[in-house]
This record gives sequence, C-alpha cells and structure tokens, in this order.
Amino acid sequence: MLQFLKFVLATIVGLAVFMVLAFFLFVGMVSVATSGEKTTVEENSVLKLKFDRPIVERGRENDPFSNFGPFGEGSPMGLVQIRRAIEDAKNDPNIKGIYLNPDMYAAVASYPTLAEIRSALEDFKKSKKFIIAYSEYYTESSLYLASVADRIYLHPEGVVEWNGLNASVTFLKGTLDKLGVKPEVFKVGDYKSAVEPFLRQDMSEPSREQTRSFLTSINGHVLQAIGTARGVDVPQLQRLADSLIVREAEDAVTHKLVTALAYPDEVEAQLKKELKLDEKKKVEYISLTKYDKAEKEGTEKGSFDKRIAVIFASGEITSGEGSDEVIGSDRIAAAIRKAREDDKIKAVVLRINSPGGSALASDVMWREVQLTRKKKPVIASMSDYAASGGYYMAMGCDKIVAHPTTITGSIGVFGLWFNVKDMLNDKLGVTVDGVKTNAYSDLGLPTRNMSETERQWFQKRTESIYADFTQKAAEGRKMKVEDLRKIASGRVWTGEQGKQNGLVDELGGLDKAIEIAANMAKLKPEEYRLRYLPEQKPFFEEFLGTSSDAAETRALQKHLGVLAPYVQDIRQLKNWQGTQARLPFALEIR
Repeated sequence: MLQFLKFVLATIVGLAVFMVLAFFLFVGMVSVATSGEKTTVEENSVLKLKFDRPIVERGRENDPFSNFGPFGEGSPMGLVQIRRAIEDAKNDPNIKGIYLNPDMYAAVASYPTLAEIRSALEDFKKSKKFIIAYSEYYTESSLYLASVADRIYLHPEGVVEWNGLNASVTFLKGTLDKLGVKPEVFKVGDYKSAVEPFLRQDMSEPSREQTRSFLTSINGHVLQAIGTARGVDVPQLQRLADSLIVREAEDAVTHKLVTALAYPDEVEAQLKKELKLDEKKKVEYISLTKYDKAEKEGTEKGSFDKRIAVIFASGEITSGEGSDEVIGSDRIAAAIRKAREDDKIKAVVLRINSPGGSALASDVMWREVQLTRKKKPVIASMSDYAASGGYYMAMGCDKIVAHPTTITGSIGVFGLWFNVKDMLNDKLGVTVDGVKTNAYSDLGLPTRNMSETERQWFQKRTESIYADFTQKAAEGRKMKVEDLRKIASGRVWTGEQGKQNGLVDELGGLDKAIEIAANMAKLKPEEYRLRYLPEQKPFFEEFLGTSSDAAETRALQKHLGVLAPYVQDIRQLKNWQGTQARLPFALEIR
C-alpha cells in the first residue's frame, strides 16, 4: 500500500512539473511567434478604439498575450499607447477615421485619464478625419469621452445614465468593532480624513465640505466640456440630472446628449458612407493592439542625443522595489538618478498617479528630485491623483502641471497602528506574553494596549513629519509656511482649485508638461525624443510576480461584483500601518 501511494504521489508531482514546463514552453513559443509580428494597415482603414480593458498609465510594450485568448483579456490598455496610436492615425494616410466604442472601462475610468484621450482625439480632428462613437450604455464619464465625436450613436434600447457625480468612502469601524480590533490613530490637520473610516461610520463635516468642494469642481469641468461639444448650456444639463428626465433612449436624442439611435449594422452603414464604400464591401477595422504593432512611416522624430525622460510613478507609495502599479521608492529613485546622470537626457517629466502612501518613501524620492533639479529641469505631470505622498513627490519639481479634475493636495500625515489584543484573546483564545530589556522595548507591538507615553511619542513624531512636509512644500511653492498651512491640513483639491491657490502652476496633461520641459531645456519641437523610465521588467518576470494577484482580483470581481472593492479594502489594511501620507481610504468618484 505504501509503495502504491509513493507511485501515486510521484505521478502527481510529475504531472504538475510537466504542466508547468509545458506552460512556459507554450508561452515561449507564443512570445517568439509574436515578437517579430508586424501588422499591415490596409487602405481606407478605421482605427477601432474599444475600451474593454482597464486603462493604466503605461501598458507593456511587448506583451505576447496582449491579443491572445483569455490572457489578453486582462492585459490593461496603456494611456501612452492609446495616445500614440491616435497621434499616428492622424498622420497615417491609410487611416480615414476612428470608431469609438467607450465600453465598460471607459465608463469607470477617471476623468484625467479620459481627458488625456479626449485631448488626443480633439487633435486628431484637425486632420479633418471623422470620429464616430457608439455604445449601448453611456455614463457621464463615457459620454465625456464620446462627446468629442462628430456623431454619437446610442442603441435604440440603450441607456444614458445622466444623474450627476457622487463620491463615496467605505467606513470600516463597524467591521473592526466586530473583530475586536482597536485602531491607534495619530494625525495632523482637520481635513486628514484618511483615518476616518477606522474611527467613524460616516463623514465628518470637514471631510464632507472638502469632498463637496472638489466634486463640484470636477462636475463643473465635465458639464462645461460636454455642453460645449453638444451645444447644450450647463444649467440645462444640471436640470436634466436633477430631474432624471433622461429615462428612455429617445430622451437622450431629444435633449441632445447623443446624435441619434442606431443598431450596430446601421452604424456600420454610416461608416461605409464616410469611407465611400459599396454596401457589399467590409469595413477594414484595425484594433489598438494591432495598430500599435503596425509599420508606420515618419513617426520617429528628433535626435537620439536630445531626449526628455518621462518617469512613470503609478500606485501607492512604498519602500523597496515596487512594480509598474506600485511606486517603490528604490525603483523610482533609481530612475530619477539614471535620468540625472544621462547627458543625453536634457529634461525630466515626472508623471505621478498616486493617492500617496509611505511618508518616508516619498521623502526618498523627493530628495532625488532635488538633486536632479540642480542639473536639468524637472516637471511634475499629475494624472488621476497626485495627493499627499504623491504631492510630496511633485512639490520639489520646477513646475507642476495638473489636469483640472486631478485630485491633489492632501498635504498632511497620519500614523496608524492596529491593536489586535481583544481579537486574539476574546475571538480566538490566543494570548501573547514575553520579556523585554527596557520599558518600551515592545513599542508598537499590536498585541497590547498603548500607554499614554507611547501615544504622545507617536503623536509628536507625526507632528514632526507634518512640519517637515509643509516646510518643504512651502519652499517648493515659494510660499510662507503659514500661508501654505492654510491650504494644507490634509485638505484635498482639484487641479483647477490647486491652480487658484498656488499648489499647481499650469493646467494640462502630459503633453503640456513635456512642452514646458522642452522649453526650459531650450529644445525646439521635433528636436528631441522621449525616453520612458523606469525600464519595464521582462514580461515573464512581471507575469510571475503579478499573475496571482491579478487572478485573485479578477476572481473577486467575478464572484462578488460590486462588493469586490469592499473586500479588497479590508485585504489592504496591512499596508496602512506606520506613518502615512495618503488620500481618504477607498474614495470612489462615479
């Protein structure tokens, strides 16, 4: 019997090893097969922009699965690649227009991201080529993107969700109470609402005030953009949202939110008309992924000896290496250092998309920015978020550029520790005991209550970090500390509000930041090339490091639907201990 079990176990292990090896062999074959693949753009083609995947700042340049089966479905779309494709299509004689299909991920994408795409589409229209948009379902955000189109079509049974924006925060106090977990919180500033989810079950008045303020600012920008594009005044758009009068598809046409109702075949008939095609001929569509791999003439401009480095810093801020979606201070500091020491790089654009994180890690990167400024211009480009620790990174730059709807500011810090003593003792029956050499050798241990002396120590440390933060911010913005603190205290602003109060220099996207960097480096248009940093990890290294997390995230979304974000919030609690500079927890704008 024992021998039989040995054989069975050996067989199982052998099969497992074989499957792993076969998988990597398969992956290698796919990679080799696709590495040299180039797409030919047919004459009279239409670039199809279907936003059916998450949009990140920078997609992977050589992802062998980007257009392959179930693996490709989860591959994010890169904002850099989207904008590059639109720009190339503008000058490509084989591309006659763009078919815009703002699917699910366009509906949930942030406004600064959509604004970058929208700006590229507006520039595309200068070529006199057409843009046609079609969807079965438009939200405010997807309509914001689609409004740039020459014609906007809606399915006859489709929906335009026109009811205004809301911002919500997930509160976990009740959950922690049930678990027997006591948070120890240390903060500076009335508006540092990141800790409120652990202490309250609703918004404080200062938090509600700032949220209402920046949400109104974002909504105003969105309404103005849509109203201008659709020929509808902003007060009318407000009335439509307040009355919920847009119920049926026909209502969206009546109130000029869309051009007309049409089925997909009717939209295609319109495309054939634009292309002057016979009814029997097919429309030659080319996807973003394929177009990115296509042979295109005259797209590379500028000298290899004159470059502007664009350094992408996306995600929560932490110490260590990080990844493409987590800002590791070691990795980003190394990228800034590399740009500083490369004589071919004449200026640096620091592209920040972060709600904040570790205060210490933020300071590490701030120092590298300071050293680089002494040798060449450094411009901050704020994406969706550049708040708290994200603003810490930006404040040392020569200029700060933000989109009007960027979430920024939140200049403040907090300390957070979780006391799990009651949970271990009362819920699980676990007790902890030990010895120590000094009175406070067990400082910060989560299995006991803090003394008042320890609480004072943590509070003083938090106040010291806040003082350093505001002092450096004031120096960077050339303001008096007392004036800076009037707009600090952890308060959140939009980019537009930040421009008004001195936290931001210019309004615009990545192109604007690059333009400013070029001017400061005395580089003429088309004289330089862009270099993207940090260097992306090899595909397989990144795949192995993130595939399990990505799979887990997709599984949560599949099985829990709208409840998935709340479970993810609880899972991320482990990243919140220590001194932090970040936005309110789980802030969602829809």
